[in-house]
Amino acid sequence: MLTSEMGKIIKLKNWWKGYYKGHQKEKGGPEWATVLERLKMLFEKAKVPYRVIPHSEVYTAPELAASIHTSGRKVAKVVMVSADGRYAMAVLPAHRQLDLARFAQAIGARRVTLATEADVGKLCPDCELGAMPPFGNLYGLRVYVDASLARESAIFFPAGSHHEVVEMRYEDFERLVCPQVGDFALEPLKRASGL
Repeated sequence: MLTSEMGKIIKLKNWWKGYYKGHQKEKGGPEWATVLERLKMLFEKAKVPYRVIPHSEVYTAPELAASIHTSGRKVAKVVMVSADGRYAMAVLPAHRQLDLARFAQAIGARRVTLATEADVGKLCPDCELGAMPPFGNLYGLRVYVDASLARESAIFFPAGSHHEVVEMRYEDFERLVCPQVGDFALEPLKRASGL
């Protein structure tokens, strides 16, 4: 049974898919909208509060967390994977690493590998490499979120570039993306005292 809220989300996702397909033109064309512009339209249509934060150009999730002065636990990084031949996004906190074996077990896949840079470029052509927002469902990709990130009240994620980040409530992200949540990220190694 569909609730009115679920019906609104389905309509919103269908609107987005139609918008995205209608704007898959060559970059630089007059009608090309950046991923940030399209995310803003999505958030505004869904009446979701968000904040765009400009920052110095960085290329790793831990650097991103440091540049915006927040904990790596709240910064969502996207790792593109191929699970049994189908691409997906694994989303985890900046300070953690993806464990491919645990990820495969969590999603019930036989084989999981990292996607190549060329594949990522084709899958998310409107994003700078390594700066994909965790909205894989808008590209036709499944989204899996590590449980440690799902416990945060607010998350930060790249807005398609290496110099802008979006902040939003996790509950709003979850409502728009409907990710599958599991335990598949590893805690960073701790240093022994004195080393």
